[in-house]
Amino acid sequence: MRVKFILNGKDTIVETQSDRRVVDLLREDLGLTGVKECCGAGECGACTILVNGTSRLSCLMLAAQLEGMEVTTIEGVAPEGGFAIVQQTFIDHGAVQCGFCTPGMVLAVLDLLQRNPQPTSEEIRAGLSGNLCRCTGYQKIVEAVLAAAALLKGRRE
Repeated sequence: MRVKFILNGKDTIVETQSDRRVVDLLREDLGLTGVKECCGAGECGACTILVNGTSRLSCLMLAAQLEGMEVTTIEGVAPEGGFAIVQQTFIDHGAVQCGFCTPGMVLAVLDLLQRNPQPTSEEIRAGLSGNLCRCTGYQKIVEAVLAAAALLKGRRE
């Protein structure tokens, strides 16, 4: 089947099987290895992407579901030659250790901050509850999100 969608700001058409998982399409067919597969069952958040601005688990989606959608992977987040604010605050606050969960975590944070531009620590923890990290203990991630929210607020004012 033919699937037409916008991927990281570019019109994209792929020939694929309708039942191909999106995580496989993105990683194996399109070379976007920032999308990680860990559990394959929607439990860890490593495969998080944004679909029409909302975080979705690509291991639970089929290629046919992308038709007409706008998809953003971690590769589409950073401006040319730099880091997006959330990525930079993750670095600045030591929220990146092994880095495996970071792409999915960053995309989940972008969705969270779009819905709630000034979340509390508790709201951040609740908003990221579907994204697992085995390294950080989450406190540094929460601090990075609070810092990103403050920087983004300054840009909106």
